[in-house]
Amino acid sequence: MSKVDLSKYNNSWFSIGAGKMKAIIWYLVNICFLNCSWNPSSGFRIWLLRFFGAQIGQGVVIKPSVNIKYPWNLSIGDYTWIGENVWIDNLSQVTIGSNVCISQGAMLLCGNHNYKRPTFDLIVKPIIIEDGAWVGAQSTVCPGVTMHSHSVLAVGSIASKDLAPFSIYRGNPAIKVADRIISES
Repeated sequence: MSKVDLSKYNNSWFSIGAGKMKAIIWYLVNICFLNCSWNPSSGFRIWLLRFFGAQIGQGVVIKPSVNIKYPWNLSIGDYTWIGENVWIDNLSQVTIGSNVCISQGAMLLCGNHNYKRPTFDLIVKPIIIEDGAWVGAQSTVCPGVTMHSHSVLAVGSIASKDLAPFSIYRGNPAIKVADRIISES
């Protein structure tokens, strides 16, 4: 039986999609202005993200202490809210639709490792969160997951597979527990 040997780990095939200097500058900007609590201005955070290549629609709100690994791999539609302490670990593209709510402490994780390989190979897959979806506080969306239109991932849940439209999911792993019905009243 083989054992894990991290001395043979090699992710040289992986590209962050930008040059090293841009990544280093973003790392410092992210620490000083995005992933901090002293900067209350959502508008300034959005400006910085756009400057570094993120595509962000109108009316977006990004709260303090948000951590975004690579803004050039991020697309956000209109009127989306991103809460405090959200971590977007976008080693691959993260596409967030319009009118999406990503609540406090949620994590969007595009990377994982192949635990079946002794070299613990890196695996990266995109995440798509479609219009009207809600990622509950302290929830995790795993690599390759699509949260379809108006799906809900309840507080503290983990989505490791796609979520059906207009459905509510809860648990670890998240399972469908109800339909989402949106009423006008």
